[in-house]
Amino acid sequence: MAKRVVIDPITRIEGHLRVEVVLDDNNKIVDAYSSSTLWRGIEVIVKGRDPRDAGFMTGRICGVCTYSHYKAGIVAVEDALGIEPPLNAKLVRTLLDYSLFYHDHIVHFYQLHALDWVDIFSALEADPIKASEEAFKYVPKGYNPIATGADELKEVQKRVASFAKKGDLGPFKNAYFGHKTMRFTPEQNLIALSHYLKNLEIQRIAAQAMAVFGGKNPHPQSLTVGGVTCIMDLQDPSRLGEYLTKFKQLAEWTNRAYYADIVMAAEAYRNEPSVTQKNNLGNYITYKTMQTGKNSFLFDACGYIKDFDLGKFYEIDESKIEEDVTHSWYKDTGFRHPYNGETIPEYTGYVDGESIDGKGDVVHTKVVNPKGKYSWIKSPRYNQEPMEVGPLACMVVNYAKGNERVRKVVDEFLAKTNLPVEALFTTLGRTAARMLQTKVIADYGIEAFNNLVENLKVDQSTVSPYKIDKNKEYKGRFIGDVPRGMLSHWCRIKNGVIENWQAVVPSTWNAGPVDGNGKKGAYEHNLIGMKIEDPTKPLEVIRNIHSYDPCIACAVHVMDVKGKKLGEFRVDPLYGSC
Repeated sequence: MAKRVVIDPITRIEGHLRVEVVLDDNNKIVDAYSSSTLWRGIEVIVKGRDPRDAGFMTGRICGVCTYSHYKAGIVAVEDALGIEPPLNAKLVRTLLDYSLFYHDHIVHFYQLHALDWVDIFSALEADPIKASEEAFKYVPKGYNPIATGADELKEVQKRVASFAKKGDLGPFKNAYFGHKTMRFTPEQNLIALSHYLKNLEIQRIAAQAMAVFGGKNPHPQSLTVGGVTCIMDLQDPSRLGEYLTKFKQLAEWTNRAYYADIVMAAEAYRNEPSVTQKNNLGNYITYKTMQTGKNSFLFDACGYIKDFDLGKFYEIDESKIEEDVTHSWYKDTGFRHPYNGETIPEYTGYVDGESIDGKGDVVHTKVVNPKGKYSWIKSPRYNQEPMEVGPLACMVVNYAKGNERVRKVVDEFLAKTNLPVEALFTTLGRTAARMLQTKVIADYGIEAFNNLVENLKVDQSTVSPYKIDKNKEYKGRFIGDVPRGMLSHWCRIKNGVIENWQAVVPSTWNAGPVDGNGKKGAYEHNLIGMKIEDPTKPLEVIRNIHSYDPCIACAVHVMDVKGKKLGEFRVDPLYGSC
C-alpha cells in the first residue's frame, strides 16, 4: 500500500521548501512533489521605479546570492539601453563572481551539505594518526592536505566531544547520525569534520575578497548601470594585491581540502545506491559566465544537452525560454515568455491527507493537491521541456561543447576516482560538479585578474556614458550562470520607469512543480525510483535535494498576509524620512 512522507521544512537551505514523496511497499519512491511556501514579490516591487535602481533592489532578493541578482538587475538595464561597459568593469565583475562562487560552494558543501555524508559521532571514535596518514590519499598531485595533522585532529575531537558531553551538539544537532547509508570510516569522518570547522575561517576570506572591489559583503555596492564605481581601489596596487592574496588562499583551500574531500566521498560512497542512482531527467542547460578577457569566458557554453548525451551540444534560442504556472499559486495558465510574464498571486492552499511521521505512525496532515496548484515557484521550461541547471549543468554542457579547461578538470577527477563518466549524472556527481567548477576557477580564474592589471596600464575607464529617453520604450535581459545555475532577469522600460520585470532563477528551473503538459521538474523527476532505507529518517531525499543547493529565497520572496500593496512608499518632506 502506498504511503506518503512529508518533509517540511527542508532545513540547511536558503528559504522555505517542502518535499513530499510517495512510497510503495518496498519503500521505493513512485511519485514526488516539491512545494515552496513563500511568495517572491520583487518583480512587483520594482515596477514604476527608475531602472537605474533595479540592481540595488533585485540584489535584495536573497541574502546569499546577493551579487548575482544585483549584477543581473544592472546588466538587464544595460542591455535594454544598449550600453557597453568598459573592459575594466567587466573584469571587475568577474572578480566579484569568483569570490561569490568560492564562498557559495564551500559553505554549501561544508556547512549545509556535509552532515548528509559525515557522521560526527563516528569521528569521535577515529584514530587521529591513521586519519592524518589517510588524508594524503585524496589530495591532487603536488599538494599536501590541510588541517589534518594528528595533533590538529585530536584537538578537533576534543572540541566536539565537549559539545557531546553537555548533551547538546550545537550546529550538529538533529542530523541522522548512524544512518545505514552513511559510508565514511571513522577516520574519514574525522578528516571531514576538521575541514567543516576550518571552513568557518576560510569562508570569511571569500567574503573579504568580494569586499575589496565590491565595497561590502553580502550586499556589494560598486556596480552601477554603465560600469563600476570602485576606481580608487583599481588604481591602488595594495588593493589589487589584497585581492590576489585572498584568491590564492581560496585556491589553496580548494585543492588541499575541498577537492580532496570530494575524492574521498567518491571512494566511500561509490557503492551507495541512493547517491549513485542515475538521474531521470537528463536535460541540462547553462549560459556563459565569468569574462576573463576581451572575448573570452571561463565557462563559454550558451547551450544545453538532452538525454545525458555528451556527444551533442545545442545552442540556446532565447525565444524558447518560457514559464508556466498551471500548478503554481498564480493567476493565468499556459506558457509565457518572460518579457510577457505576469506575477499575480492566487493562493489555494493544501488539502487534507496523511503522512508517516518521525515515529513511523500515520498522521493526518495537509498535503499537496497534485491536480491543482501547490507551490509558489513557477515552472520554467526550454522549448516546453524541463531542464536542470546548476554546476552540474555548467560542467557537462561545457564538456560537451569542448571547453578544454572543463574537460581537463573533469577527466582528471574521473581518472583519480576511477568513476565512469555516467557517474556525473547522479547525486554524487552533482555534489562533485560544484567542487569541479570551483577548481576550474582556482586553476584558471587568475587570467581575469592578470588581464585587468594589463588593461589598466593603457585604459583607466570604468563607466560608459548613456541617457534614458523617456519617449522611447526599451526591453533587455541578463542571462548568465551563477552559483546555483542559469539565471535570467527580463525587463521592459516605458516612460523612463520599469513597466515589467521577471526573474527566472536557478531554483525555479530545478524546484518548480509539474507543468501544464504533465512534465515534472528536476527535483520531482530525479527522486522517483530512489529507495528509502527508513521512512522515518528520509536522509536519501534530503541528501538528493541538498545536492542542488536550493535557494528558495531566490525563487519565492516577500509576502503580505494583510493584502497591502507592495511597491509604494512615501517620503516625508518635513522630516526627510520614509
